[in-house]
Formats: sequence, C-alpha cells, structure tokens
Amino acid sequence: MTNETHRPGDALVRIGAIVFIIGAVATLATMTPLFIGAKPLPTPAYFVCMLMGVGFALALGGLLRAARAQRRQIREASAA
Repeated sequence: MTNETHRPGDALVRIGAIVFIIGAVATLATMTPLFIGAKPLPTPAYFVCMLMGVGFALALGGLLRAARAQRRQIREASAA
C-alpha cells in the first residue's frame, strides 16, 4: 500500500496515459507495413490509432479537473 493521497483528476490522467499508449502502439503497428513495403493493415486498425487523441483529451481533462480542485482548496483556505 502507498501513502499517496488521491486527488481529483488523478484517475483520468492515468487512464488517459494508458489509452494514449495503446493508440501510439497501434500507430506504430499501422505505419510499419507502409515503410517496409508490406500490405497495409485493414481500416479498423487505423481507427484504433485515434485512441492517441482520446487519451490525450482524457489526460488533459484530468489535469484541468485537478487544477480546479487545487484552486478551490486555495480559495477556501484563504477565506478561512
């Protein structure tokens, strides 16, 4: 077990990173046949590449959520 405190948005950042990595691996897998002169992969493989953008958006959303929560905590601490 760890002593880390989980803040708002941490889960979104982690999920976004995982989805981004899956999309990056899919991009490498779909581009490799084009460089080595092999037959291109089917169309659904190219749709998996779009997970890079989805993962980036999820991670960005998690960062924004964490920033808003931190700003809220600072505002509450200064009001008290």
